[in-house]
Amino acid sequence: MTRPPLPPFTEQTAAQKVRMAEDAWNTRDPARVALAYTPDSKWRNRAEFITGRAEIEAFLRRKWAKELDYRLIKELWTFAGNRIAVRFAYEYHDDNGFWFRAYGNENWEFDANGLMQRRIASINEHPIAEADRKYHWPLGRRPDDHPGLSSFGF
Repeated sequence: MTRPPLPPFTEQTAAQKVRMAEDAWNTRDPARVALAYTPDSKWRNRAEFITGRAEIEAFLRRKWAKELDYRLIKELWTFAGNRIAVRFAYEYHDDNGFWFRAYGNENWEFDANGLMQRRIASINEHPIAEADRKYHWPLGRRPDDHPGLSSFGF
């Protein structure tokens, strides 16, 4: 299975890969998201270590069961060869209605088929007032005309 664009990345193909990942994560569909990773993909997400698609799917099911109305923006930071570094921020609320914004960065490494074989994520979050939310598009893909991450100064 191949997942274009394939490495080595150019600025254009790296940005395309980032947007594709953002779009997939905004579906909040664990099975769909997991297909972008190798069957033996290795993750570090905060302090959690995850290996393989089944664990990725289980992690994402748990995540999106708690992080409601999740909306994410990713932005290309840099790239080289088969690696991409990304900055991101997302907003969600918990089942008590409290809103949060999480900020972070990810380091991605891809195999020759364009599947992510390694993902290292560092994430911090803090509570926000609902009035301080910045992401107001309908659930799903961020519209093309919606501001990107840097537009918010994040």
